[in-house]
Amino acid sequence: MKVAVVADIHGNYAALQAVLADIDKERVDEIISLGDNIGYGPEPEEVVRTLQKRDVVSILGNHEYAILNERCFKRLNPNPKKSLELSRAMMTPASLEYSKRLPKILIRHGARLVHGCPPKSPTSYLINPGVAKLAKLFASFSEKLCFFGHTHTIELYDDQGQASDMTVGIGPFDLSPENRYLINPGSVGQPRDDIDNHAKYIIWDMGKARIEVKSIPYDVMDTVNKLKKLGFPDFNAERLLL
Repeated sequence: MKVAVVADIHGNYAALQAVLADIDKERVDEIISLGDNIGYGPEPEEVVRTLQKRDVVSILGNHEYAILNERCFKRLNPNPKKSLELSRAMMTPASLEYSKRLPKILIRHGARLVHGCPPKSPTSYLINPGVAKLAKLFASFSEKLCFFGHTHTIELYDDQGQASDMTVGIGPFDLSPENRYLINPGSVGQPRDDIDNHAKYIIWDMGKARIEVKSIPYDVMDTVNKLKKLGFPDFNAERLLL
């Protein structure tokens, strides 16, 4: 079975379309989104409707949670707060309700899915954990794999205290049957991986015990121009051009 794992689409419909086109070539059995389908990008409604139409399995990101939870919304920095206000105004009541009802975690195909940090946080960041932190994290859940997002970077950590940010190259990575893993597929809509500004996602091939990091080019200027036209913070467009 092959599963496409995407994260942090952030209303970037052009990036999502390019990724879905690539996914269709891969003949995957399922698509999973690790949340933050909205925020930052200019077309949240189109993204949410497309995910629903494609039967994408999705969980709650911190941007969806901020729509649901006023305290979380108030804690956002000015740029994401303004972005989410604009996003919310562009979404239909049905799409807002769908986003609010997404679960914080899912266990699927023996893997844990969480947006921020295991075992269940949609808001906490998992960044450069040390050996002790990794041991604590792996002790907090029982699944062999945990996919997470939120940082917009491509990351892989195992339960032996080894870390690889996988920025040595886009491509396949064989998973050891002896190890457990924390895996971040990077971001579709606003990558921060310092590789390139292409949309990132992962193909998880269960039969081969392998993941493959994919880097997909798309019309970045289409998204940039829409962000400027709609009055999103300048940072959102600048980030895409790095």
